[in-house]
Amino acid sequence: MKQLLQELFAQGLMSEDQMNDLKKQAKKLGKTEEEIILDNNIVSEATLFELKSKIGGISLRKIDVDKVPTNILELIPEEASVNYKMMAVASGEDGKKNSVIMGMVYPEDIVAQNALRFLANQENFTYQVCLITPGDLSKLLKQRENLSTETRKVLDKLPEESKVILGNLSDNNLDETITEEAPIIKMVMVILRHAVESGASDIHIEPNRDKLVVRFRIGGILYSNLSLPLKVHLAIAARIKILSGLKIDENRIPQDGRFSTKIDGQDIDFRVSTFPTLYGEKTELRVLDPSTGLKTFEDLGLSKRSLEVVKVAIKKPYGMILFTGPTGSGKTTTQYAILRILNQESVNIVTVEDPVEYSIDGINQSQIRPEIGYTFAHGLRQILRQDPNVIMVGEIRDEETANLVINAALTGHVVLSTLHTNSSTGVIPRLIDMGVKPFLIPSTLRVVISQRLVRTLCQKCKIKINPSEKIKTYILERIKSLPASEKKNVKIEDPLLVYSAKGCEACGFIGYAGRVGLYEVLSMNDELAALIQSNPLESLIFKTAQKQGMLTMEQEGILKVLAGQTTIEEVVRVTEERDI
Repeated sequence: MKQLLQELFAQGLMSEDQMNDLKKQAKKLGKTEEEIILDNNIVSEATLFELKSKIGGISLRKIDVDKVPTNILELIPEEASVNYKMMAVASGEDGKKNSVIMGMVYPEDIVAQNALRFLANQENFTYQVCLITPGDLSKLLKQRENLSTETRKVLDKLPEESKVILGNLSDNNLDETITEEAPIIKMVMVILRHAVESGASDIHIEPNRDKLVVRFRIGGILYSNLSLPLKVHLAIAARIKILSGLKIDENRIPQDGRFSTKIDGQDIDFRVSTFPTLYGEKTELRVLDPSTGLKTFEDLGLSKRSLEVVKVAIKKPYGMILFTGPTGSGKTTTQYAILRILNQESVNIVTVEDPVEYSIDGINQSQIRPEIGYTFAHGLRQILRQDPNVIMVGEIRDEETANLVINAALTGHVVLSTLHTNSSTGVIPRLIDMGVKPFLIPSTLRVVISQRLVRTLCQKCKIKINPSEKIKTYILERIKSLPASEKKNVKIEDPLLVYSAKGCEACGFIGYAGRVGLYEVLSMNDELAALIQSNPLESLIFKTAQKQGMLTMEQEGILKVLAGQTTIEEVVRVTEERDI
């Protein structure tokens, strides 16, 4: 350790006072100097362990926890992994049977080395040692503790008769033991509970050639969470079908359903979709958690100017508010936030959706069924006979629906709907392409809201960093293009610092916790109205919108980066294809 401290001092990464101070802290707190260095962010974990690897002559291994087999993770007892900061991370590269690569945070620790030799003799394996970071060890321990352990306990309890039960299922017979007594029920609940506790928006249960893979989408990113024996696939699929009221003996065509269950005392809805694949039915469950899916208007993340524009629009007695963005960009969440503001005893709100995601008291919500001819257009015609004040139409998909929505807005209704375009300025040309007369748009369209979702930094572990010159240039160029009203409120530090994702136990060592929207809000005015009727090109509409102070999603993202809410990598990921 002394040599490592001297090297940090020699490279100017630590002062002499810091060296003396951290030695005192380490002694007082019973921690290593390395832990104190990381706790106080004196140098980054990556820098510290690269230096340690160089000095100690031991290779530093970067770990992808999703690729470490469960049998490797559980090779040595958990207590030994925690106490001696070590864990098996891969099969040995020498090709020998029972050979593993053992990752150690402190390979210089004689006590840890002796413990490893004892365990190797006891468990009959040979090993090679590599260096791993404390962050990677924490991820490995969390992976070991996650739902794989619980589901393994469930698997161990599966009775021998389960083979018969599964055979009956494949023969289109549902045995009562599956629905009433089998551990499969517990296994499904373990998966659902872990998804909710992890903040997942979706659960993917996917049969492969030799295993069943369970993946969670967390913060918009898919993560592999569990691998199960393929033999339990039919039983899990059957259990989910039973819960959601689907035909358990139909696996040739896709099916849709939903169910609700209590998790940690809260009612959680799950929207279910099955899809036939080469190796069996893939099941996708959308987690509809009211605590995360139903937000107040102020929690959405709109900038001050955008928030004011939308608030003015929803106070109007009639007109359209359109939303645009890809699937999973939070359009429904924003729509529901507005509906909750409009939801008053004196207001009749009727919706036609596909599907109805959240149930809101006081709002009349209807699910379309195209298979019986109940489409958005058909539903909208019926809504107009229900004496509505506010109408929400899930999506404008065709010319008929587009014209019905325009007419509804013209006849004194507030109309909310979505349209698939890449930006807010693309909505107007799209409506014209769908057969809407240009002269009708200015008198009906109030606001267009385009949006994306970025992950927000974990507030418990985010750290300030000095960004690269490339990132600095990127940020400063975007700040220059901000509208004057926003630019005057931006304060640039010297030197320019931004926040980075570190990772801690609170955020599952991802570095991010939750998501926030990036918005582009286009508001109708006289100049834009004249342009729509004369030359409605998207490029000209964009320039006019910028003149009136519209922020692009990228510009909103830069403001959130400077405020420490997210990272520049997240903004780039959702707004453009660029390597930063």
